[in-house]
Amino acid sequence: MTGGHAGRQAYTGVPRWLYGLAVLAALVVVLPLVAMVARVNWANFIPLVTSAPALAALGLSLRTAAASTALCIVLGVPLAVVLARGRFPLLGLLRSLVLLPLVLPPVVGGIALLYTFGRQGLLGGAIEVLGLQIAFSTTAVVLAQTFVALPFLVVSLEGALRTGGQRYEAVAATLGATPGTVFRRVTLPLALPGLASGAVLSFARSLGEFGATLTFAGSLQGVTRTLPLEIYLQRETDPDAAVALSLVLVAVAVAVVALAYRRPGGRGPDGKAGKQASGERPTTAAGAGGALA
Repeated sequence: MTGGHAGRQAYTGVPRWLYGLAVLAALVVVLPLVAMVARVNWANFIPLVTSAPALAALGLSLRTAAASTALCIVLGVPLAVVLARGRFPLLGLLRSLVLLPLVLPPVVGGIALLYTFGRQGLLGGAIEVLGLQIAFSTTAVVLAQTFVALPFLVVSLEGALRTGGQRYEAVAATLGATPGTVFRRVTLPLALPGLASGAVLSFARSLGEFGATLTFAGSLQGVTRTLPLEIYLQRETDPDAAVALSLVLVAVAVAVVALAYRRPGGRGPDGKAGKQASGERPTTAAGAGGALA
């Protein structure tokens, strides 16, 4: 029994030399942030971040990031489920294409969107016939943010689905549940932590989007000028304002990422929370199957 108990203990041994490299890696990220904080004009910080252009840019960023996150959820959940559960040719190619925005320069994504939804774009003519104009509008901002943020949700949710396995879904199907019921009553509940983390990361990525937005949506105050664009413009005319607004964006991003990676119930990294949740899953699966049994 002692041996079995020891086997279940999480391995925590780390070579000492790795700590040195880890500290170096952390400094690569932390030092520039410290330098930026040291450069902030604290005496005028509040007036700088509460100016009319700054508040307009922040408000637009929050609204468009929320809209793009909702769009990522609507489009990303089916896509992640297909990638995790689907079995068809070219599945690997589809996954590669979906993840492409993670490695593409954002300006390339903006050009691609422009040649898709712009007036002379692939779908631009049909959209213009309907009396709509997407490029250089707030809608363009949402599309640009969705383009770069969607892979974050898909990767997070697909990983959660693969980690959870298909055992409980199979149980529900055996008990008579239809695929739609299995998806609603079993698949989604099991994947909710991954979905929540993916949604939060998508929101953070949307909030910080710059290149694709500038290329596809332009920089019109109150319409397409999000907070990153405002920071870029202020850098040329008022460096103090640019640094202050950058600090605001960093603070929001840190809060969002911390929310995404917080551990439920205050549990440690030993996986106990996940094991407890796994112990409750068969009830959910049985309930899903019993719904149509």
